[in-house]
Amino acid sequence: MPRAGALLLQPANSISSFAYVFAGLLMILQAQSRDWISAFPPLAASVLGLAAVIVGIGSVLLHATLTLWGQFFDVLGMYLVSAFFLVSAVAKWRDIRDRRAMIYYALLCVVLVAILYALPEARRWLFALILIIAIILELALARPLRPQVRTGYYIAGLIANIVAFTIWNLDQRGQLCSPDSLWQGHAVWHLLGAVALWFAFLYYRSERPVT
Repeated sequence: MPRAGALLLQPANSISSFAYVFAGLLMILQAQSRDWISAFPPLAASVLGLAAVIVGIGSVLLHATLTLWGQFFDVLGMYLVSAFFLVSAVAKWRDIRDRRAMIYYALLCVVLVAILYALPEARRWLFALILIIAIILELALARPLRPQVRTGYYIAGLIANIVAFTIWNLDQRGQLCSPDSLWQGHAVWHLLGAVALWFAFLYYRSERPVT
């Protein structure tokens, strides 16, 4: 329940969103470290980290203000992350060079932002569609081409997301909901979502260069 007149209208949902910011900054810091040993390019790792930060900031803006512009930035971050997963899978599958993959990623993000602006009611199903396609392509076609990649990280991220979605769904339906409490199912969704993103980062980082 929104706290009328408060700086953060939904405090638990706002504060828990910073878990994405923390995870994203940690990704960027690790990507820039001197002992980075991975086939996952530091630039791509930093882009994923930045996308995670934007997810967190967008979520804060939504739950702190409960405005349409806050919702726009919230969904924007979700699109940036799902587009990254999709382009990453396609690039590995089709052996697309990193620079070209980044161009494709930027173009896809522009298209998604345009759709978000023109058809905001399509935001959830479009995000889900991109994510599902990305997961299928990654596990079926990209993963076998990633040397020594640790698939367990990816599966752990999927499990975290499934648990998070279950809690979110119960909260939305009022089956696991206490509107006046600081303990919110939606906040748990944020925390587990950040954990899932971190596992995805560990999965990509575990790929080793071809020697």
